[in-house]
Amino acid sequence: MPESKPLDGKVAVITGAGRGIGRALALGFAASGAHVVVNDLGANLQGSDKDLSPAQEVVAEIKAAGGEAVADGHSVADPKEAEAIVATAVETFGRVDIIVNNAGIVRDGLFHKMSYDDFDSVMKVHLYGSYNVSRAAAPFFREQKGGSYLHFTSTAGLIGNLGQVNYSAAKAGIAALSRGIAIDMSRFNIRSNCIAPFALTRMVLSVPTDDREAFIEKRKHMTAEKMVPLSVFLCSDDASDVSGQVFAVKGNEMFTMSQSRPTRSMHRESGWTQESIRDVFIPAVRSNLYSLETTMEVFHWDAV
Repeated sequence: MPESKPLDGKVAVITGAGRGIGRALALGFAASGAHVVVNDLGANLQGSDKDLSPAQEVVAEIKAAGGEAVADGHSVADPKEAEAIVATAVETFGRVDIIVNNAGIVRDGLFHKMSYDDFDSVMKVHLYGSYNVSRAAAPFFREQKGGSYLHFTSTAGLIGNLGQVNYSAAKAGIAALSRGIAIDMSRFNIRSNCIAPFALTRMVLSVPTDDREAFIEKRKHMTAEKMVPLSVFLCSDDASDVSGQVFAVKGNEMFTMSQSRPTRSMHRESGWTQESIRDVFIPAVRSNLYSLETTMEVFHWDAV
């Protein structure tokens, strides 16, 4: 009798699955027993030059290894096309059990130079795309009383990065979206979690750096494949009691990430004035205020 796999019998939709992390997840999920919808526009990092061949190549690789997969080229940014992505899963494999929101683009730039289009485009793919595909799957998850959402957020949104206001806002929104989904859908045995990845992908390689060779050397073992074990676990029945969480993966390190909670409080019976805030409250809580650190300053050590 063949050995059971953690995702046996499950159907997974993985967006942005033609390259990078999405490709690694598609291959990893298929190897773990899932039937996979490989969704990818085949676009460049800015979201243009569409090409279905990357998704088709991943499907061919999965099938060559004995798995089941289908390519899908619909856009996550459009709600009707997002419905078509989920429909591809249901029409091809009869159901949908897992949604992995990984698709993304970058249009970096300093805030005072950022255009509305650059902000809007990134928000539509990352945040609206995650909502659109998740919402399209919700009726199926509810009807079958189960399902798993996995969203890819970023420390750019959880902590911050220079020149990524649009990307940071979208990724922070994804963490909040996941938390909200987890709360609303828990009554239907549906869970939702996030991963903030550190991986040497073409998106990371687009970040400007003074010494590209040194940048790559330090991160060469931070491969997209490192995201697979935690992703498979979170989408398997073994994680039935894990929902509303944010994790990070950096090489061989895994982290649970904090979520906003009160850190310090002060009570003043007579109420507060501008002067008492200045002279009493701020001096008392100053050690609890956050500095303007970026991701690289918080995660300042080399990955192990």
